[in-house]
Amino acid sequence: MNLASTEKAKVYYNSSDADEFYFHVWGGEDIHIGLYDPMEIPIREASRKTVQAMADQVSHLLNSKTKVLDLGSGYGGAARYLAQTYQCEVTCFNLSEVENQRNREMNQKAKLSHLIDVIDGNFEDLPFEDSSFDLIWSEDAILHSSEKPRVFTEISRILSQSGELIFTDPMQADDCPTGVLQAIYDRIHLDSLGSVNYYKILAEESGLSYNKFTDYTKYLPVHYDRVRKILIKEKLQLKTKISEEFLDRMIQGLGHWVEGGTKGYLCWGILHFCKK
Repeated sequence: MNLASTEKAKVYYNSSDADEFYFHVWGGEDIHIGLYDPMEIPIREASRKTVQAMADQVSHLLNSKTKVLDLGSGYGGAARYLAQTYQCEVTCFNLSEVENQRNREMNQKAKLSHLIDVIDGNFEDLPFEDSSFDLIWSEDAILHSSEKPRVFTEISRILSQSGELIFTDPMQADDCPTGVLQAIYDRIHLDSLGSVNYYKILAEESGLSYNKFTDYTKYLPVHYDRVRKILIKEKLQLKTKISEEFLDRMIQGLGHWVEGGTKGYLCWGILHFCKK
């Protein structure tokens, strides 16, 4: 991210309003879009299904000797799942010190601190040696970068020769008309979102080969609409922990994501690449 984008993101995710919202409303341990199958399951369960689906795709890599880097790790739900299920070592790298502190506390409570390291930082400047990780994992975080080519270059640099990259990201559709997502761009302080084809190009240029894209776009508007309806329904109660201004902005912003997803302007799913 450029300095302005980085600082805005850091201030936002470190705020009490954002912390209360993402931890208590959005999903707690897993703050990303979920797989609503069946459709009526709770947000937390759907979000955990995303983690499980990603892990299933790379299960051939995961064991006690695997070194994983989670970029934009949030509260560390995926790291704890991977460490507990596969006994692999996970490094969480995340911009928000507030989220990272919650992450460390939950790791300690789960008795997984010996397998999970939590580092504060911006994922465009990764303080790791070349070929340090077997798997790089990210969920709904890369969209926040204004320097996505650099992110992919850094990822390729620190992946081992047989390493793999797996991530989810809210993206614009490859055929998205110009101008229709401006409200979303304004919300995240960027000029554009990534797309499947764009990420394929960045990966190729960075020394990564495309494996597959699992399209779960249908769940994007479902997730944002589910969160939005909770905010509307429980607004009076939530106002005791989260400012009314934040809640109103979030309700409006989530509406833009629901609209973009419903009209086919947005895309979401699991992208999987391998080191060449």
